[in-house]
Amino acid sequence: MLESIAEALVARADDDKTGLLFEDQRWTWREVVAECAARGPFLRRVRRQKPGQLSSEQVHVGVLLANVPEFVFLLGAAALAGDVVVGLNPTRRGDELASDIRHTDCAVVLTDAEHAPLLDGLDLGCDVLLIEDRVYEPAALPDALPSPDALYMLIFTSGSTGAPKAVQMTQGRAARTASQGAVAFGPDDVLYCSMPLFHGNALLANLFPAIISGAAVALRRKFSAREFMVDVRHYRATYFNYVGRALSYVLAQPETPDDADNALKYCLGSEASPADRKEFRRRFGCFVVEGYSSSEGGVVIQPYSGMPKEALGKPADGVVVVVLNPDTAAECPRAVFDDNGVLLNPTEAIGEIVGRDGLRSFEGYYKNDEATAERGRNGWYWTGDLGYRSDDGTFFFAGRNSDWLRVDGENFAAGPVENVVARFEGVRAVVVYPVPDPRTGDLVMAAIEYDGDFAPNAFDAFLAAQLDMGTKWAPRFVRLVNEIPVTATGKVNRNPLRAQRWDTDDPVWWKPTPNEPFRPRTKADSAFLRDQFVEHGREGLLT
Repeated sequence: MLESIAEALVARADDDKTGLLFEDQRWTWREVVAECAARGPFLRRVRRQKPGQLSSEQVHVGVLLANVPEFVFLLGAAALAGDVVVGLNPTRRGDELASDIRHTDCAVVLTDAEHAPLLDGLDLGCDVLLIEDRVYEPAALPDALPSPDALYMLIFTSGSTGAPKAVQMTQGRAARTASQGAVAFGPDDVLYCSMPLFHGNALLANLFPAIISGAAVALRRKFSAREFMVDVRHYRATYFNYVGRALSYVLAQPETPDDADNALKYCLGSEASPADRKEFRRRFGCFVVEGYSSSEGGVVIQPYSGMPKEALGKPADGVVVVVLNPDTAAECPRAVFDDNGVLLNPTEAIGEIVGRDGLRSFEGYYKNDEATAERGRNGWYWTGDLGYRSDDGTFFFAGRNSDWLRVDGENFAAGPVENVVARFEGVRAVVVYPVPDPRTGDLVMAAIEYDGDFAPNAFDAFLAAQLDMGTKWAPRFVRLVNEIPVTATGKVNRNPLRAQRWDTDDPVWWKPTPNEPFRPRTKADSAFLRDQFVEHGREGLLT
């Protein structure tokens, strides 16, 4: 097995098969590696110009770009030179973006004319260079390659459940993880990459496996649902990766008789709904494989043939993953299901997914010892995700650790509630989250993407008829949204929904008491609710 991304690149140095496709341009792998090597002298100059700021062995290079070939060449250059790429998220703005750059000790930020205005006037602590101004001369491959233990990338978490943290990834971890996926590809495969290269999904499920296997990468600047199938057919792509809502956006495009006329074999991603996975296979003839992992790499759960449609899968043989009560660290009882697959003991069975040996692959957060220690408490890797598992060891997802709700003294997770609401006819997507109760604890709110005219009485009757709907779970507020907010990587982002609560221009239906019917929320209702918070001394929760 190749031990580093640098080794994988050197192995491609004499490969004349197509390696990279972008718009109307094409590079062989030999040419890709040559472009990577040509940027080595530039990285050495940056290192010399920043004495004392960083280790003399490495330089941290911030990259603020869309998915363009230069991003790939810089990733390869850093791998060969033993330097560190900091992938910067262009959806971050102002002081947040500047803080990301300063926190990761970037010696320089490489960007282009499109993204440079995002950096204007910010205190970055380093220079900004435009890639359009750079000219590179051919250069030889280095005589010695970096160690597999060399820090290679800093990848920011999505920030959907808190401030982003910079995950450390060495060349060795990148190569080991990508090698697991590379076995599925050959040199005739074309891997379509429209997920952002600053995120681990595009790197570990597309670019790095392509380098290792010799498959080609077809790069798109930014994901486009409208252009997705146009690109897939143009490049004759056999595979793509995704995160979050990407499949649903493609499925929202008008269906055509030739949808299945494509070369796709399968795709790999996470967080698509079972309904979207099934429909995507029907329309496009493409197997959809869901996996469970994270940028941190502490726990990987793999799908298997014949598993329940809403399951995550099982860990690899010999890997110890459990579900623990986050308060007591005690193992949760296994899930109990009825004959229809309905979870009967969610309160007892749901806990946090924990890798008992996950610290072997989690390499910590950059300059954040507190977050690293919290993630690795008790010597285990705590994912921050809720789940449950069956007697045969199959895992199911139940939401983020921050998705706990507490209603009338009962704690429960958002995921099972979302599964119930998603069955209501017309629901395209749903997110369940807590909003504060004027007296104590939380109330349940659901944001729904809905087809047609929402019938609140029918929805209420539907919920009452669901055998697996907990007695405290039924939403008191329903917000109808055109589109559920997502992060830059396509993951559901509950933060703005929680912050806005019922104070929104979107239609909101609510039940003043659990036994009343739904009614449209009015401005007078919002004022009444605020008065209730003031009366009970909880108005601070509304600010």
